[in-house]
Amino acid sequence: MNPQDYDVPTQFTHWAGDPAEDRIGPFFYRIEQGVVYSAFRVQAAHCNSHASAHGGLLMAFADYTLCIAANEGKEESVATVTCSNEFVGPAVAGDLVCGLAEVTRRGGSLVFVRAVLSVEERAILTSSGVIKRLRSKR
Repeated sequence: MNPQDYDVPTQFTHWAGDPAEDRIGPFFYRIEQGVVYSAFRVQAAHCNSHASAHGGLLMAFADYTLCIAANEGKEESVATVTCSNEFVGPAVAGDLVCGLAEVTRRGGSLVFVRAVLSVEERAILTSSGVIKRLRSKR
């Protein structure tokens, strides 16, 4: 998927591998000097009856952002163990929602991550989670 097709800046890329995220998003990310940034453009179909982005969509995007931070954008499979979210403001159709994630601790199998979603530098959701790194079964 091309970010420009969704009015997302060109420096973002698509993480292939999750058709659910593609259907409800699509979502995009970039990593600069170990910092994970994510983005998606709110479309009318993403909005609820209050004309703001649906909370479930924002939580899914927060989860995406946490997981990209946990697997560092690589093809490593991860699964969310916990994900806590606080809504602090709305996003509406046309808004570019941006995420910023930070790994607070990386263990052997668990990664602790937090993220903030914002619109034009105004926080709309804060999130924290524990992400499990899945080992391939041989």
